Amino acid sequence: MANLITLSRLILVLVVIFLAHFASPPWHLLNVVLLILAFVTDALDGAVARKRGETSQFGAMFDIATDRIVELSLWVLFATLGLVGLWVPLLFIARGSITDSIRAAELAETGRAPFQSLDSPVSRWIVAGVFMRVFYAVIKAVTFCWLMLTFAVSALLPDLSAAILSLLQIAGQALVLLSVALCLLRGVPVLVEFLRRESARANRKLPNITVR
Repeated sequence: MANLITLSRLILVLVVIFLAHFASPPWHLLNVVLLILAFVTDALDGAVARKRGETSQFGAMFDIATDRIVELSLWVLFATLGLVGLWVPLLFIARGSITDSIRAAELAETGRAPFQSLDSPVSRWIVAGVFMRVFYAVIKAVTFCWLMLTFAVSALLPDLSAAILSLLQIAGQALVLLSVALCLLRGVPVLVEFLRRESARANRKLPNITVR
């Protein structure tokens, strides 16, 4: 059941992408509702898995992969719609690739799960803390829904005053920048601690040289 809920999130986002590109303007408002449903299922699948005793490594990996696909697909969608710059999805792709590679390397070498490979309490709070994880997820969800709402309003009400459209766009860009800042903030500790551990490993491997 939990995996089906996860799959439904992916399907909902694919429908959103299709409607945004090929449907008439009235359908764009439906996209806002579909995005809200998609983000609700993000919180629902984990709760259902725990309640029904369906937690598994596959389920966890499927959920993480779906989250990544959904997030990157939406950033690319909004870039193609002209609502965010191309640099935004490229930044998220680069950050995700770097942190995922580091976590995969740490898991293979030490067996520690992604959120357990951080040594500093501050790093653990920023990256793995419940508050930061939920806050980051909520900010991204609000950003995506706001951008879609802006797109729908612009398409449905082309004669709306420029001042109102400008306010919608400014608020959307502020949310985008906040999402980017949180993305970088939560990625930096992973990279810094990895480089620190690699430096320590390299120093341990250096031979002791006695100068006479």
